[in-house]
Amino acid sequence: MSFKNFIPAIWAAAILEPLEKALVFAAPDAVNRDYEGEIAQAGDRVVINTISDPTIAPYTPNSTVITPEELTSADQELIIDQSPYFAFKVDDVDKRQSAGGGRILTTALRRAAYKLRDEVDQYVAALYAGAQADNQISTTSINTPTLALQYLSELGVKLDEANVPSEGRFVIVPPWYHGLLRRDSAFTDLAGAPGYQALINGLVGRAEGFNVKVSNNVDLVTGDDYRVCAGVDMGISYAQQMSEVEAYRPESSFSDAVKGLLLYGAKLIRPDCVATLIASKT
Repeated sequence: MSFKNFIPAIWAAAILEPLEKALVFAAPDAVNRDYEGEIAQAGDRVVINTISDPTIAPYTPNSTVITPEELTSADQELIIDQSPYFAFKVDDVDKRQSAGGGRILTTALRRAAYKLRDEVDQYVAALYAGAQADNQISTTSINTPTLALQYLSELGVKLDEANVPSEGRFVIVPPWYHGLLRRDSAFTDLAGAPGYQALINGLVGRAEGFNVKVSNNVDLVTGDDYRVCAGVDMGISYAQQMSEVEAYRPESSFSDAVKGLLLYGAKLIRPDCVATLIASKT
């Protein structure tokens, strides 16, 4: 809908903005950005080397002949192949008709930045489908607080068995799953904690060794089955660069315009460092 539809009415100075989701999957405590400084433009890639483990063998004094083995390497590529953009303009006449005209561009720019981050969040969320097979828990009905907590424990066991560090573990659940957890006394709800700020990167509580985070970007796999995601930040590598943000005056109109380009890429580097549960609401 064009802004011209509001003329000659006076727009309200306060702009009613859409509600926003908490963006969680690409948050600094859910992904690592170890290679971010090495990218510059769309199509760039970072080659990540993984070295095989040395073999441990018994040693017998005066008998064992030691022959050093040659370690092998496996290469993975983090490719910066995502490049979404935005571009919008506001006509000068529309701005003059509005009591809050000065806020139109800034509000729209903030919304554009949010929508870019939301796209990134959904992109990263989809990578959890690649968790190693042993770390995946198949579709399970989660319809009581007891089950909700029990299966967080099961996710923790999966990570334990994969030798994933206990420090920095997180789990990302949809809002309905969080609602079940809040009804169990074993869940530490942070909402009333001193100094707590609501939904900092989606963080809502602690349970079973996890920082519990809630997001509306948890994948809906099918029907009412959602992919609950757990892990540590070494599982997924992410890199981004806000390549261009440009304000300009289009030649074809009397208006202010802004355009921006985001470059990013993400890869599940360590499938053993994440675990998933397909949680059914029924």
